[in-house]
Amino acid sequence: MSYRITAFMASLAMALVLLAAPGAAQAEPSGKLIIFHAGSLSVPFAAIEKNFEAKYPKVDVLREAGGSTKMARMISEVGKPADIMASADYVVIDKTLIPKFASWNVRFASNQMVLCYTDKSKFAGEINSDNWADILLRKGVVWGHSDPNLDPAGYRSLMVLQLAEKFYKRPGLYDQFLANRPEKNIRPKSVELVSLLESGHMDYAWEYLSVAVQHHLKYVTLDNHLNLGDSTLDAFYASAKVKVTGKKPGTFIDRVGASITYGITKIDKAPNPEAADAFLAYLFDPEGGLKILKEMGQPPFVPVRTTEAGMAKMPASLKPLVTVAP
Repeated sequence: MSYRITAFMASLAMALVLLAAPGAAQAEPSGKLIIFHAGSLSVPFAAIEKNFEAKYPKVDVLREAGGSTKMARMISEVGKPADIMASADYVVIDKTLIPKFASWNVRFASNQMVLCYTDKSKFAGEINSDNWADILLRKGVVWGHSDPNLDPAGYRSLMVLQLAEKFYKRPGLYDQFLANRPEKNIRPKSVELVSLLESGHMDYAWEYLSVAVQHHLKYVTLDNHLNLGDSTLDAFYASAKVKVTGKKPGTFIDRVGASITYGITKIDKAPNPEAADAFLAYLFDPEGGLKILKEMGQPPFVPVRTTEAGMAKMPASLKPLVTVAP
């Protein structure tokens, strides 16, 4: 089914719900709306916020961005109030927020990993999809990624490097990569690496394709076996595994490779549930938030997806915009 037809059907479904519940349609949300989200969503969510506030001028959207794991833990461990949490890895919501802090999880977009650089980067005129691994191993080349304990882009960067060893059949390649990447080149969140690239303090950085497009960076695309962007290769991606810190100090969990899928939820104790539902309805609209994501290099799922259990617990106003899918 084409994007345009699916978008029309979802928009029609949303309109029917509003007509069926005129009282809900007339209730205009207001007040502060607190959204925690992945740093890689900063640019599209800024645009979505602007459009949403124009539609609902009584709502003041307050966004806080960071590594998805860190932001989820701000809710679950620190107790910070939030209405909505959007993660670059939907699994973070499942593992950190459900069932104690949230009841459902909607998958709304995908992405892929790329290696970003600028004209200032060493060997910028030479690097390509075939030789990137060898260039990262060269002496004097400065490259980095985000912290895998705080940011999904961090453990996904390490997964790409592990998969490269398997795909290129080069035993020991992963350890060689890490030996040429000092600990100081690991930053709390992936978007912090953008300023290091632009200032010339770093030659290469692992980022999401959407971040590269939004910040007008040069980038090397990878084979689908490496970029974590092809769900049909999930079996191969699963051969990559990264150990990260757990919920409690001194504990660890394994993150297993899988295609990149973003997730979003409403916190059960959301201070402003009415505004949260309105924002999510706008985000899930193929002619609203999903269109903005698509324009900014981040392929949305149209319609957005959840599980049967998730659908049963979602607000009635959102159900027509969501489908049940594995």
